[in-house]
Amino acid sequence: MGRLFHQTVVREIGAYDALMSEDPIERYGALFERDGSRYVPTPLARGPWDPKALHGGAPSALFATVCETHDPGPAAFVARLTVELMRPVPLAPLDLRVRTIRPGRKVQWLEAALVDEDEREVARATVLRVRSDDVDTSGSVHPAVDAPPGPGSAVAHAFPFGEGAIGFWNVHDVRLVRGSWMEPGPAVAWFRLQCSVVAGEPISPIARVAAAADFGSGVSNPVRMTNAAAINPDLTVHMHRHPDGEWVCLESGAWAQPHGVGMAETRLHDERGVIGRSVQSLLVEPAAHRPMRR
Repeated sequence: MGRLFHQTVVREIGAYDALMSEDPIERYGALFERDGSRYVPTPLARGPWDPKALHGGAPSALFATVCETHDPGPAAFVARLTVELMRPVPLAPLDLRVRTIRPGRKVQWLEAALVDEDEREVARATVLRVRSDDVDTSGSVHPAVDAPPGPGSAVAHAFPFGEGAIGFWNVHDVRLVRGSWMEPGPAVAWFRLQCSVVAGEPISPIARVAAAADFGSGVSNPVRMTNAAAINPDLTVHMHRHPDGEWVCLESGAWAQPHGVGMAETRLHDERGVIGRSVQSLLVEPAAHRPMRR
């Protein structure tokens, strides 16, 4: 089924108006379909820069989904996920290879890779899992953090790209509660993933975080999009608690330097409070070098 599905996807690249005549989530249902050991991305996983390449949030969510359940043991809590996008991840069947590189009852390290049909590694991830147990933490002190406005305080916002096309921007319910998509500066937005990462499988809380966190550099875009573009070749997420409920909030700020390097930093929330933090390195380029597909 995966091969036939992929052939259908390839034929549909560029036929955006026809595709948008129905609900894309209803049509495709998930970011990936499993085909044996391979994962076949659907158009919902597509990114804004190239119609044949995935958004970074899609492989990040897939890595989180697979690595959370690989080689189960007492060290089961995903505390850190680092994703490195080695090259554009193609909208094509991918092999996902995962292994334990450091087993342990308290701490466990995993390594995973996505490999294309030419045996090229297109993305890799390392995952730290730690044992989770009941501990008396009464009297502990946490940094004081003002809670952002909740998702109910704003209406749904459309992304400023991908109009008339199907892509990763279709899979989230987004509520921008502070800042602007088109103007540079810090911003706060809530994300709710509305489709499965892998067809037929439930969405795990850590997958919701991974799918949303890659948007940190977009929520906090440090440059005016008409002048320059800032893309992230990596993503690191640290979690001390997985989210309760479906909403994940990104409270993001970013920096861009005139030598073409930047960084985005995001505080992650659910509706109960802070759950972690993510950081992205940024490659800053003139806008003409990286036109955004609209």
